[in-house]
Formats: sequence, C-alpha cells, structure tokens
Amino acid sequence: MKNKITAIIVDDSRLARIELKELIKKHASIKVVSEAENVDTALVEIHKHNPDLIFLDINMPEKDGFELLQELDQCPTVIFTTAYDEYAIKAFEYNAFDYLLKPISQARFDQTIEKLLPQLQTKQQENKQLNENSQIFIKEGENCWMVTLKDISLFEIMGNYTKVFFDNKSPLIYKSLNKIEKNLPPELFFRANRQQIINLKHIKNVEVWFKGTLKITLPNGLKTEVSRRQSLKFRQKLEL
Repeated sequence: MKNKITAIIVDDSRLARIELKELIKKHASIKVVSEAENVDTALVEIHKHNPDLIFLDINMPEKDGFELLQELDQCPTVIFTTAYDEYAIKAFEYNAFDYLLKPISQARFDQTIEKLLPQLQTKQQENKQLNENSQIFIKEGENCWMVTLKDISLFEIMGNYTKVFFDNKSPLIYKSLNKIEKNLPPELFFRANRQQIINLKHIKNVEVWFKGTLKITLPNGLKTEVSRRQSLKFRQKLEL
C-alpha cells in the first residue's frame, strides 16, 4: 500500500491503548497518529488528523463511543474494541467494520486487519472530501442511518433544523443548511434557493416558471422552485 493507513485509538483505559498499539505493531501499513481517552478529545483529534480508521471503545466516562459517531459529519472506518458483547447489534447498526471483544488476541486482530486493508486501499484512492459515495451518519431521536450521499435527493431548512430526504425518509438534523453546503460536492448538489439544496442526479423534470424562475421535480413528487438568480447559474451549470 502506497500510503499508510492513519488510525486513532479512542479508549479511556491507558493500558487498553497500549495493548492495542502492540497488536497494531505487526501491521506496518497502519500508523497510529493519535489517541484519546474521551469523546471530546477524540473529536478534536479526528478533525485534526482526518484518520482512515478509528479503534473505538464504547463505555467511556460522560459520553460513549456511539455518541462520538453521532457528532461526526463524515465517519471514518470504525472497529469497536470493547469488553462488553451486548452492544454488538447496535454497533453494526452504526456500520462498524468489526466488533472486537477484549482481551483481543493477535490472531483475531490480524484477521480483521487482513479483511480491512483492501477496503481502505480503495478509499485512499478517493479524495477525502465528501463525494457521491461518501457515507454520512444521520440521527433523529432513537433512529439512525448511514446514508450514501448520492442517495440524498434534497436538503431543506425547517426552522433551526435541516430536513434530509432519502429513500422514503426525511429526518431532521440540527445543522444549518449553509454548514451542510460547505461539505457537499458541488458537481452533485446545487443550491436552488435559500431554503433548499437539490441533488442534480435526482432531477426528474424541469419547467420554466414565473419571472425567470424554474420549477424542478424530484423523486416522490418533491418539487422545488429555483430562484431567479440561481436559475441563471443552473442553466450555465447544465447547458452544453
């Protein structure tokens, strides 16, 4: 592998972090760039290093490993490392690559890494910025989803929240549309107006509307009106 896989270890136990680093030593392709003993520190380190991989404990003081994932816009590959087996089902609902029970044997760890390397090698060949195949984590109440960006048809402001439309679902997330727009690939998403961002690949129909505006139909009958200013940009963007 041309580039090393960058990893962060998140565990409140110093001994557990040391033991995990010993397991990793056998794999020269993995470089531990940082470690954290709690969620708040982990968030800082993840944003700083943008790692390929997180080794994540679940039970930690104040906030647990699941809460860490809920606060990430773009989630690296996650391998849970925990002493408790009762969280396994929930872990895979968060799209974890694997769930390793402590104490972790070298053989079990090696097996996981062997399966993981081809997947991460493919990811490294892609830009680390969000692209149409990036997965984002969405949570509303007790419901959560890992959604591929290309499957989202519309983002729409709803008060202090943004509604995200994908499949037949439309959960609300507490994040501004402006902040979301900064992370979206511009070749895939377009700001139709102040309230909505649309997926260009989900457009079913375009109609000329009032006073130079356009009306766009999306899947499931969703419609959006492109403002006059944005209509000009829309035409320039899509015309030959």
